[in-house]
Amino acid sequence: MVAPSNIIAGSIVWVEDPEVAWIDGEVKEIKGEKITVKCTSGKLVVRKTSNVYPKDPEFPPSGVDDMTKLAYLHEPGVLQNLRCRFDINEIYTYTGGILIAINPFQRLPHLYENRVMEKYKGANVGELSPHPFAIADSAYRQMIKEQISQAILVSGESGAGKTESTKMLMQYLAFMGGRNNNTGERSVEQKVLESNPVLEAFGNAKTVRNNNSSRFGKFVEIQFDGRGRISGAAIRTYLLERSRVCQVSDPERNYHCFYMLCAAPPEDVEKFKVGNPRTFHYLNQSNCFELDVLDDSKEYLETKRAMDIVGINQAEQEAIFRVVAAILHLGNVEFVKGKKTDGAEPKDDKSRLHLKTAADLFMCDEKSLEDSLCKRVIVTRGDRITKSLDPATAAISRDALAKIVYSKLFDWLVQKINISIGQDLESKFLIGVLDIYGFESFKTNSFEQFCINLTNEKLQQHFNQHVFKMEQEEYKKEQIDWSYIEFVDNQDILDLVEKKPGGIIALLDEACMFPRSTHETFAEKLYQTFKDHKRFVKPKLSRTDFTICHYAGDVTYQTELFLEKNKDLVVPEHQALLNASKCSFVSSLFPPLPEETSKSSKFSSIATGFKQQLQSLLETLNATEPHYVRCIKPNNALKPGIFENNNILQQLRCGGVMEAIRISTAGFPSRKMFREFINRFSILAPEVLNGSYNDVAASKRILEKSNLSGYQVGKTKVFLRAGQMAELDARRGAVLGVSAIVIQRKVRAYLSRRHFILLRLSSIKLQAFCRGQAGRHQYARMRRAAACLNIQKHSRKFLARKAYKNLYFSSVTIQAGIRGMIARDKLLLRKQMRAVTVIQSQCRRFLASHHYLRLKKAAITTQCAWRGKLARRELRNIRMAAKETGALLEANTKLEKQVEELTWELKKMQREKELLMKESGGTKNIAGKVPIIKEVPVIDNEFMVKLTAENEQLKALVTSLEKQIEETNKLSEERLKQASEAEMKIIELKTAMQRLEEKISDMETEDKILRQKALQSAPSRKMSPQSSFASSTPLQNGNHAQLNSGPSKRFGREDSRMRRSKIELPQAQEGVDSLIKCTTQNLGFSQEKPVAAFTIYKCLVHWRTLEAERTSVFDNLIQMIGSSLEKQDDNDHMAYWLSNTSALLFLLQSSLKSSAAAQKPPAPTSFFSRMTQSFRSSSANLAVGVVRQVEAKYPALLFKQQLTAYAEKIYGIIRDNLKKDLSLLLSCCIQVPRASKGTAFKTFEESEEVDSSPACHWQRIIESLNKHLSTLKENFVPPTLIQKIFIQIFAYINTQLFNRECCTFSNGQYVKYGLAELELWCAQVTEEYAGSSWGELKHTRQAVAFLYLYYGPNLRKRNTICNTPNPYPSLD
Repeated sequence: MVAPSNIIAGSIVWVEDPEVAWIDGEVKEIKGEKITVKCTSGKLVVRKTSNVYPKDPEFPPSGVDDMTKLAYLHEPGVLQNLRCRFDINEIYTYTGGILIAINPFQRLPHLYENRVMEKYKGANVGELSPHPFAIADSAYRQMIKEQISQAILVSGESGAGKTESTKMLMQYLAFMGGRNNNTGERSVEQKVLESNPVLEAFGNAKTVRNNNSSRFGKFVEIQFDGRGRISGAAIRTYLLERSRVCQVSDPERNYHCFYMLCAAPPEDVEKFKVGNPRTFHYLNQSNCFELDVLDDSKEYLETKRAMDIVGINQAEQEAIFRVVAAILHLGNVEFVKGKKTDGAEPKDDKSRLHLKTAADLFMCDEKSLEDSLCKRVIVTRGDRITKSLDPATAAISRDALAKIVYSKLFDWLVQKINISIGQDLESKFLIGVLDIYGFESFKTNSFEQFCINLTNEKLQQHFNQHVFKMEQEEYKKEQIDWSYIEFVDNQDILDLVEKKPGGIIALLDEACMFPRSTHETFAEKLYQTFKDHKRFVKPKLSRTDFTICHYAGDVTYQTELFLEKNKDLVVPEHQALLNASKCSFVSSLFPPLPEETSKSSKFSSIATGFKQQLQSLLETLNATEPHYVRCIKPNNALKPGIFENNNILQQLRCGGVMEAIRISTAGFPSRKMFREFINRFSILAPEVLNGSYNDVAASKRILEKSNLSGYQVGKTKVFLRAGQMAELDARRGAVLGVSAIVIQRKVRAYLSRRHFILLRLSSIKLQAFCRGQAGRHQYARMRRAAACLNIQKHSRKFLARKAYKNLYFSSVTIQAGIRGMIARDKLLLRKQMRAVTVIQSQCRRFLASHHYLRLKKAAITTQCAWRGKLARRELRNIRMAAKETGALLEANTKLEKQVEELTWELKKMQREKELLMKESGGTKNIAGKVPIIKEVPVIDNEFMVKLTAENEQLKALVTSLEKQIEETNKLSEERLKQASEAEMKIIELKTAMQRLEEKISDMETEDKILRQKALQSAPSRKMSPQSSFASSTPLQNGNHAQLNSGPSKRFGREDSRMRRSKIELPQAQEGVDSLIKCTTQNLGFSQEKPVAAFTIYKCLVHWRTLEAERTSVFDNLIQMIGSSLEKQDDNDHMAYWLSNTSALLFLLQSSLKSSAAAQKPPAPTSFFSRMTQSFRSSSANLAVGVVRQVEAKYPALLFKQQLTAYAEKIYGIIRDNLKKDLSLLLSCCIQVPRASKGTAFKTFEESEEVDSSPACHWQRIIESLNKHLSTLKENFVPPTLIQKIFIQIFAYINTQLFNRECCTFSNGQYVKYGLAELELWCAQVTEEYAGSSWGELKHTRQAVAFLYLYYGPNLRKRNTICNTPNPYPSLD
């Protein structure tokens, strides 16, 4: 860019600014080479003339679509044009034939619809708005027309929109040359885009400026047949940065695939034996392991899905990641000098472990892998010599193996993708899309940046040649003289780098071939060789760095790792090792080498190979017609609407756009169409507008009159040299300035005359207005006089009327006051009479109530004493009945023994009878033989008669005894029932006595409280209605019903609102009724808590009923609970109310604390009151977040005692129901064994076959226990209560079994079986519910154990027990 020299004061110019790159302003002063400019931001800056550039005052607000149309083609003009178009979402701009695309970071769907593609079809570049479709259409039409392959070079940073631009290009090419696809398969461009995740995973890495930088060049070939139809596609990759596998600079990262594998799912991590990336040498050279915008674990899964899409099967995927993991483990192998030999060997066990892991992953021999790294085989004439390597050389060999394996893997992936896409090897033409990394300049620039920038220099040269060619075509088209124009060329930089012998690459290869070369000697060699080269600079503060002046700027390179990164050893041992791998995938990557190359390892230069690949790429590009798309990233935040000038300017420089502008500037940078030129500069030669000149002649006349030289006039345009457009603008500005003075003079005269005429007209109008104003004032005065007379008349009338009204209203007010005073006196008299009546009625009510309470107390005391006496009398009767029952049981036992003795005697007599019968038969035989003895049969007959008579008597006796036994059994069963009923009556009487005692103590406490209240309220409130209280009579459930006398009833009716507000809590009766109605139903449980109990408790707390002196809520609740106990046979119903009452009782126990006004009633002595203390811990979860302490009044304490009584009653009902269910079964267990002695001693397995066997009764007992336990559990009865119930039940079972009828020797085994079943049941239900129930059967268990020893096998043990003292004297 050349700054013009004709800038004057007042000109609008561009100046450099560190914040926004370029800022416009107005020239205020010029002093020699210094120009003072006032910027639009308000700053005043001083700049040199060479750093100031003119601004086009006629620049259109929307910019121009082609940079070559700018009046001033320089950096600030280009930047302003791009920004103006970006602000209106015009993201595409031409620079000649180059398309500049700025990423908007938002969707603009209207730019890419099918109708847009139809519009660009067949249109020349420049006819329509800039668009990638225009570039693609131009390439396609040139390919068809000229039969030449085309190339579209898409460049820019990552995030600049290269992928989207490539997609648009391929979309249009598919539109133009696509085939009708009715099979549902993916198109070629879709397949190419689907391969991107795989190539990015293995070819992209994080760099200093970009988190996803491509470290290879990609050339996508869209292949066409002779008819212009797409026949296939292929991806060619160039210049993969292999050195990154082994060397990574901080804060960069290695290739993404390594980190993805370390973040894989656990099963894959274990399969491939990887882990934290910080543990691998190839990854921990940099401190950057994770990226904020990249989730490696998700990317791993996405990469595997992309592999599935491109046709890589699971076996191949596993082999790929095995190779990647093997490279990581290979990098962790360290070498030291061997102890036995001078050669290298693995450093320690850790290195050997990684070596073994790498060998396992490669599926090769571990020893062979170690030898290939630590040894070399030198082939001489007829001999092979094995040489051991030193540790440093072994490390180089290790890195060489890692790089060659990764390079082969990447090449295999590209080949696989090409097979999946489907390339056409017989295609006629192609359109290639090149996507390659851009120019790089970091704080630390190493060998990789050197190679990348060499690539960009080569591409820039190709770009410059293309732009120069376009300029030549433009000049030829316009038929102007251009032979003397010189263009910028960067061939000197390319010679500096790649010239042989003496270029930087040649010197680097030479240094790598000498073992003792270091980067210092390499740097010194560079300094000596290029000390006079204008593109080579030696930094002052470094002894090993060097600087190259590239087209995009100066870059300083650090030579520390140049030698290591350039070495690429081709080792035959590595080739042979991996070719022999058991993994077919690994062996396919390394096919056998030719015999001549497999004899010894030789050095291979990466830079030289890089240069060769680059030359191959350029040959491909030179064989095609290039088209350029430069993608620009407007901001690093990747957000829409942000345009960063410095960032974009740097990208324009690195992308070669500014270089193209320089090329244009070297020729004729300013060019205008004839009509535009005449419209703008005709003021310099006004005669050209008279119609006698055509456009060419008019343009030449203007240029001749301006005394310019060096310009060219073409067929349609005027071509101006740099600075000539600014000179013409300056002359045009001078002419416009003179014209402005003339115009200003004429305008001032016109304005002065117009001002005079306006003044004259204004004076005339002012005089007329003054005369009219005087007349209007005279009329107003006359009108005011008439109005005054009218106002006086009406004022006098108003005053007279007001005086009359005041007098009238005063008289009416006095009369009303007198009448009101008389009425208030009457009302006061009535109120006093009523108050006297109320006081008298209250006094009479108090005296009657006091008398009634005394009578009530005496009656209750008398009733309690009489009921106590009746209860004690009944208790004595029950005890006597119990004693009689015991006597009957003893008599029954005695009768049983007598029956057994008689049975034994009967059997004995039967045996004697049989003996006698035998003797009588023998006697008969003897008598037949010996006739001498004839008197004997007579004697025997008499004896037989006697025996027969005795036998008959014994039979009758046995029959009578059996009848007596049956009667005794029936009598004993009746007595047992009577005894159980008597026991229940005793328990009920005890409960009733306890209740009576509690009621008496409650009444005494109530009497004391009422007396204290009466004494406290008597002095302060003289017989107030609040001092009287309703007397009460005890109901059946312990509540008190209000009984008021006649006067008090009438007073209550008259003043019911006052009494209700003083006695009861402020709760609506509807709420109480709703609560009773709701809790009467079975509400169930929530989180093992009874809903009804918590509902009642929360209502009582919310209504503050617990703190009320008087309330009827408790009476309603007690009545509701009492009415719910009608279904006493329904155990589930009883268990539900036991759970609710116990929970509510626990909540009250935890919440209530006696107030200072109410004395604490006597401590509860009932069983259930004590029980609430024991199950507090088991029900602790009931009150979490619910209970709060309140000051309890007497009704609340009384309600708690009544609730305790009902809980005890429900507890007793459940226990008694269980006893009733078990009593019949226990009776069967006692009676059945004696009735079926044949089956009593059968085992349980034998007895299961018959339902009526004795063992089935024990099973029914167990079933009954389980049924009741499940019922209690389902209703969430506290475990402590369940324990108490079953402890008492087992005590009852112990009492029933421990008697003479059951504890006999014949029943020992049967009862032992039942006890074993009960013990098993206790173990199954756990101690939480059974408690010490099993311990209640200890007496029966001891007795049964003793009885079981009666039999022969246990005789010795029985004798031992008989000789042991009894530890329980009560059993004696």
